[in-house]
Amino acid sequence: MAETTQSARRRVAVKAGRGLAAALIAALCLGAGARAATDVPAGPVSGLPMPRFVSLKSDRTNVRAGPNKDQDVRWVYTRAGMPVEITAEFENWRRIRDWEGAEGWVYHSLLSGRRSGVVVPSRNEELVPIYQRPSLESGVMAQLQSGVLAQIKSCDGNWCEIVGRSFSGFIVQERIWGAYPHEKID
Repeated sequence: MAETTQSARRRVAVKAGRGLAAALIAALCLGAGARAATDVPAGPVSGLPMPRFVSLKSDRTNVRAGPNKDQDVRWVYTRAGMPVEITAEFENWRRIRDWEGAEGWVYHSLLSGRRSGVVVPSRNEELVPIYQRPSLESGVMAQLQSGVLAQIKSCDGNWCEIVGRSFSGFIVQERIWGAYPHEKID
């Protein structure tokens, strides 16, 4: 009986070792910092990845303390297109977080799948350059302040192509809140 138990333990250890090796190889193939679509948990209601970035549809969006209309309105967003991150789902409600870290609940129909971003410099007083092409050697098209809103057209994991009211070009991906590090957006 003891031999059978030891044999079973060895088989489990060998299988676990193979699983660990396979996971390590898969992680190396995906690249550092990148997540596979299957690694991202899905929301319990929508089945979409969670967390995920979306934007506000309306120029007036109430943010509530909890996931129903009986909850107090904590604040109101007054700008359509602002990026927010969905961090939880409950029935038709989504808990969101904005680029400053504030969280609350909004009704799902007030959110859009369109991607937008907010410029975030490494220091508040710093201006963020927007380039002609996705290269630090290309010409600078504009310099943007913290908090400037832009539509995200695409991201390749290092650079995002963005468009705003009076600018368009490429921004280093880590300087825009609205796309995850190394995330690819088509």
